[in-house]
Amino acid sequence: MENKLIVSLSPHVHGGDSVQKNMYGVLIALIPAFLVSLYFFGLGALIVTATSVAACLFFEWAIGKYLLKKPTTTICDGSAIITGVLLAFNLPSNLPIWIIILGALFAIGVGKMSFGGLGCNPFNPALAGRVFLLLSFPVQMTSWPVVGQLTAYTDATTGATPLALMKQAIHAADKSAAMDALNRIPDALSLLIGQNGGCLGEVSALALLLGLVYMLWKKIITWHIPVSILATVFIFAGIMHLADPEKYVSPVLQLLSGGLMLGAVFMATDYVTSPMSKKGMLIYGVCIGLLTVVIRLFGAYPEGMSFAILIMNAFTPLINTYCKPKRFGEVAKKK
Repeated sequence: MENKLIVSLSPHVHGGDSVQKNMYGVLIALIPAFLVSLYFFGLGALIVTATSVAACLFFEWAIGKYLLKKPTTTICDGSAIITGVLLAFNLPSNLPIWIIILGALFAIGVGKMSFGGLGCNPFNPALAGRVFLLLSFPVQMTSWPVVGQLTAYTDATTGATPLALMKQAIHAADKSAAMDALNRIPDALSLLIGQNGGCLGEVSALALLLGLVYMLWKKIITWHIPVSILATVFIFAGIMHLADPEKYVSPVLQLLSGGLMLGAVFMATDYVTSPMSKKGMLIYGVCIGLLTVVIRLFGAYPEGMSFAILIMNAFTPLINTYCKPKRFGEVAKKK
């Protein structure tokens, strides 16, 4: 049978990008955060990251070959590696290996491959895996090793994270207890470089910002989603801080704490689960920022970034319907 190539009508535009090129570009942008995690968490960071990446690669290969019966494997396009790295970056550095493998199975098997693989999943796979583990193993997922224990793994000493201290201040019985919790929060410089507890890939805001600069420079992503998220959090958190500075921390500390930077730069900007148009991206980012602050300040969990992104992933098709990009060559109608 003669092979035929069928294409649509011209004009055609080729940008030179490919899925593989962009995926490996994101991996390069994640290198600073990975190096910082090794510096502060040592062996634990290496074990968690390696286990997560290996498990994600295995499950994508096995599911594609034996369940979906795909003729070719997709493990070389970089998407499974990114899912593994991002899942690891959303985990504590002392998480047992078997729990990491379960998270990888859910992220790849349920969050990605059950919908048909890359390009079909409505939710960010790494965040789906993280939330599954958080709901299934809340104790293990909220035990945060103190930084500096380079050779420790499951036996690492744990402590409170900045977000946990912020939550303690909000729910404190009196002002003295609230101030005590706020005074134990690391300063902005420590949060910037990573001298604080938390998920192994989220602790250094500076490393994540370096990744953002690289991806903007390489045009892997645009500024609309990360900037709209960070600006919204800064404004909303600033209003709450001005209303009650003895209860709510400054907006700068909110920006530098928890998974906000990691989510805004690497999770919310996922091509598949985020809106296509610039207007849609801004709406999406603003809503994520608002939801994050609302959950952080008024919700049961100290962190709200993962839930905010997954909620807005569900609204992405609606945003795309409302904010349709202009068709190529379309001329705006005069009023």
